Amino acid sequence: MSRRPWRILLPVLCLALVAGGVVAYRWFSVPGGATYVDIADASPAPTPAAFTSAGSRGSWHVDCGHNQERMYNSDNLVAQPGVPGGAHHVHDYVGNTSTNALSTDATLAAANTTCQFGDKSTYYWPVLLMPSAMTQMDGMDGMSMNHSTIAVPTSVRVEYRGSPVSSVIAMPRFLRGTTGNPHGYSEGLVNTDHVQWTCSGVRDKATVDYPECGAGQQTIRVFDFPNCWNGTTTDSPDHRAHLVFPAVGGGCPLGTFPVPELHIEVAYTLPPGTHYAIDAFPEEHYSSVTDHAMFVDVMPDSLMATVVDCVNSGRHC
Repeated sequence: MSRRPWRILLPVLCLALVAGGVVAYRWFSVPGGATYVDIADASPAPTPAAFTSAGSRGSWHVDCGHNQERMYNSDNLVAQPGVPGGAHHVHDYVGNTSTNALSTDATLAAANTTCQFGDKSTYYWPVLLMPSAMTQMDGMDGMSMNHSTIAVPTSVRVEYRGSPVSSVIAMPRFLRGTTGNPHGYSEGLVNTDHVQWTCSGVRDKATVDYPECGAGQQTIRVFDFPNCWNGTTTDSPDHRAHLVFPAVGGGCPLGTFPVPELHIEVAYTLPPGTHYAIDAFPEEHYSSVTDHAMFVDVMPDSLMATVVDCVNSGRHC
């Protein structure tokens, strides 16, 4: 497989949403952590676990838009609650329109949403950055710099799926979930197994590197979330132990219970040859293996019951 590091200058545009819409900038150059692969040279996409006769084959899709409102901040309500700017990189959001580090269950429940059916859940991931034309920036000692821009997704698919070996039960409201690892580069790929990249025309291929897609194809980030809940808490000290991934065959570990599996796909239409990168902690070198996503379930209980019924009955809603 051909992997090519690109030692390009890719500044990072960090946006802080504060009163009056003030925008703050910070700048970094990207070392060889950002690697790219021709999608034709990528590995075959992972094979899903086979369904048994007891499996729940249905799926529920909710349209939450694609952040056309451009809601961004550098908070992380799941991993760094109560710490404004704790992510040190910018997140893209769909769903709940109020999400920030200081959000509470009550403020989330009272907020508006971009999702259908009254789903007030919040779904987020790091923004995708693209280099643009050289731009003269005021306040930067008169220097001209490569100015990064945030790529707005072309589409975002939010889908809940069943278990291949059993029915699922309802998620508790305000359950937190995470997939991927924002420190995946420095921590040697720990917790990075369930985030992939692919291209719209070659869905049988997937890669952990940034894919180079063919003409007319979209670049797609794929996030699969854990769906084995401990049955008691909506969070845990490490923000992972309460909601874990199933075993290879799809069954949940002893003492956990299958809930609907959240699957998110974020697609971009990028100019051919663009070498983009996700925003990341500086020490992670903008590596694709630091990609991650988070969610907080803020569905009304009645809507979650509808999702569970759809999934367990084998329908695609």
